[in-house]
Parts: sequence; structure tokens; C-alpha cells
Amino acid sequence: MTISDIVRVYLKNKPYTLEALEAGIVNFSALARVVQKDLRIRNYHAIKAALRRYAIELRKESAGIERHALSILKASTVTIESGIGVAVSMRDVDIRKGSKLRIGDYYVYLVRDRREFGKVKTGAIKLHENASAIAIHSEERLESSPGFVAFVASLLAEQSINIAEFVSCYTETLIVVNRSDAIKSHELLMGILE
Repeated sequence: MTISDIVRVYLKNKPYTLEALEAGIVNFSALARVVQKDLRIRNYHAIKAALRRYAIELRKESAGIERHALSILKASTVTIESGIGVAVSMRDVDIRKGSKLRIGDYYVYLVRDRREFGKVKTGAIKLHENASAIAIHSEERLESSPGFVAFVASLLAEQSINIAEFVSCYTETLIVVNRSDAIKSHELLMGILE
């Protein structure tokens, strides 16, 4: 393995360092000294050169993924629905209106009807009452496109919007947020669409 390969493997486990490299806000000399110390490699200049080359590659790769995710989002429709209740439970409850998903030992219920929410609320481990759902309907290419979910999640995170629940399946992406963040989330996504 070359020094460049070793540095890349090392950085794959450092997502924030990779993000800083990609953004071009890294002091290469300082990072090379850290890598040199952590990996016990003597050739400082080879490490620094590897960091510079890798940063350029990351910027090109990231720009392509972001452009692709943005093109998917621009071709999507976004709707908002308020009054959503989400419950996570270890109990299987029969509901008529809403959705139920089993993940391991847990059941996740997404309901719009107060009576149905009352059924799943009892014994729930986690509840999100009176939340809002942002639904993104995209083209089929969504399913085979890396980075779309991360792109949308990071857009919301950058605006301090917490995602309570997130489901992405086939062409549908459902994001449950606090009702107080619903309009802000919708406006952010719609701003990209326009």
C-alpha cells in the first residue's frame, strides 16, 4: 500500500475531516502532522501531497453527487401534511387508517386520525404528537442515486430542523418534523424547486 492509499483509508473513518477537506478549509500542514503522528509515517511531504490530491478528488466527486441530488429534488413534488402522529411501540396494534412498519422488535405507526393514534399511543416507547409530514415524490432514478437522502437531511440540519422520523422507499421520501418546523422545511425545499 502506498502512503497515499494509507492516508485515504485513514481519512475514510474521519467524516468531519473529509468534509473540511472537501470544503477547502483545512490547513494541510497541520493535518499532515496529525496524520503523520497517528499513522507513524515518517514522510511528511508525501502525506501532505496525498491530502492535497485527495481534497481535489473529494471536491469533484461531491459536486457531482450534489448536482445529481439537486436535479432529483428539482424534478420532485413536495407536499406538507400537519396533524400527524408517530408512535414507536413494541406492541402490534391493528390500525385501519395510517401506516405501520415493523423494524426488528419495534412497530412504527404513522397515523392521521386521533382515534387511531389513541390506539397506538398506549404503551408507546416514543411519541411525536401533532407533528407534520413533508412528502417528497421523486422520479424512479431516486432509488439508484447515492446521496439524495443525505443531501435533504443536511439541508434541513443546516437550518437547525430536527427530523423526528425519516422513511425513504422507492420514489417516496417522508420526513416527519415538529409542527413548528413544518413551514420552514417546506419553504426551504420549495425554494430549491423554484
